[in-house]
Amino acid sequence: MEKTQNGGAAKEEGGGDGSICGYDSLHRLLKDNLNPHIFQEVNRLLTGLNCGKPLQTIALQESATSLSLQHGFDLQAFCFHADKELLREPRVVRVGVIQNSISLPTTAHFSDQKKAIFQKLKPIIDAAGSSGVNILCLQEAWMMPFAFCTREKRWCEFAEPVDGESTVFLQSFALKYNMVIISSILERDINHGEVIWNTAVVIGNRGNIIGKHRKNHIPRVGDFNESTYYMEGNTGHPVFETAFGKIAINICYGRHHPLNWLAFGLNGAEIVFNPSATVGELSEPMWPIEARNAAIANNYFVASINRVGTETFPNPFTSGDGKPAHADFGHFYGSSHISAPDASCTPSLSRNRDGLLITDMDLNLCRQVKDKWGFRMTSRYDLYAETLAHYVKPDFEPQVTSDPLLRKKSL
Repeated sequence: MEKTQNGGAAKEEGGGDGSICGYDSLHRLLKDNLNPHIFQEVNRLLTGLNCGKPLQTIALQESATSLSLQHGFDLQAFCFHADKELLREPRVVRVGVIQNSISLPTTAHFSDQKKAIFQKLKPIIDAAGSSGVNILCLQEAWMMPFAFCTREKRWCEFAEPVDGESTVFLQSFALKYNMVIISSILERDINHGEVIWNTAVVIGNRGNIIGKHRKNHIPRVGDFNESTYYMEGNTGHPVFETAFGKIAINICYGRHHPLNWLAFGLNGAEIVFNPSATVGELSEPMWPIEARNAAIANNYFVASINRVGTETFPNPFTSGDGKPAHADFGHFYGSSHISAPDASCTPSLSRNRDGLLITDMDLNLCRQVKDKWGFRMTSRYDLYAETLAHYVKPDFEPQVTSDPLLRKKSL
C-alpha cells in the first residue's frame, strides 16, 4: 500500500493511492476510455442536462490556473443556466467549494498542524477569490484532522470560539475578495460552560460574522461515533440571507435525513452546502445520490464537499465490530460536486487530490423548477404533519391494515 502525505497507509479502494484504476475520478476514467460519441451519451445519463443542454465549462483567469498548477490542486469550473425570463433579470452567483487533505502528520504539535492547513488553503482560497467567487465553502472541520474516530479527548484542544483563530484567518479573505465564506469548525461555546459543537460559521462579504449553524444529526456508525465530542445542535434550520442569495448548511451526516433537507427548503434556502468528511467503505455509493435527490425534491442548488486523503493517528482504535484495531478511518474520497434543482450536476472533483470547484448558478432556476414540477403545491404537508404528530407520541400505532385471512390455515 502506498504511503500518504501524513505518514499513514492508504487502504486499497480502487487504487492504492485513492484513485480509480489510476484516474482521479469516474468522469475522467470514462472520458479517457470511451468513444467520444458514447461518452457523450453516458455523460448525459450521469450528469443530466441543464435547460436541455450539457453543462458548460467556464474559462478561468490565468492567475487561478497558475495557482492550481503550482500547488497541485484539481481545478474545475462549470455554469448552470436558467431560462431567460421577461420580468426578472438573471441572478447569477459564483460558488466555490474546497476539498483538501491535512498537511502534517497527526503526531505534530497541534498548533503546527493548524498553521500548516492554513498555509495549504491560502493559495486555493486565493484562486477562488481571483476567480470572482461570491460564496466559498470549506469542508467539515477543515481546521484539524478528523480525529473523532479516536474518542481521545485531547483533540478537543482544536476547538475554538466562533470568532476564533480560523474565523479571523478567513475574515481577511472575505474582505479582500468581497466573498461570503462558510467555515465548518469544532466550536467551543465559551458562554455555555465551554460545551463543544460541530458548527458552521457564516462570514459575510464584509468580513462580519452573519451567524452560525450547529450540526443537527450526529452519527453513531462505526468509527463515526462523534457523540463522544459533541451532541445534536440547537440552532434549528437557519437560512442566511447574504449579498448573493439565501444559503443554508446541512452538515455531513444530516444529508442522510430527508426532513433535514426539507426544513432548509421550507425556510427559503436557494443554495444548501453540505460540508462533509466521509470515507469510501462507508458511504461512497450514497454520495452522488443523496444531495442530488435533495436538490431535485427541494428546488434548490446543493454543494457537496468532502475532504480527501487518509489520516493516520498515533493510537489504534476499534469500531466495536470485532475487527482488529486500526489507526485510520480509511480513505476520504473527495469527489466534491454541485447539484442543480433541474437534476443536472457537475462532474466530481478528484478522489485523491486537493481541489477547488467553481460553479456559476442562476438562482432563477429554483423558481422555474418549482413552477414546472409543482412539488410545493402538491406536497400535502398537512398530511405528513399529522402523521408525524402521531408518530412522536408514546402510544403511537402504525397505520397497518392486515388481510383478515392472513392467519387462517385455509379458506
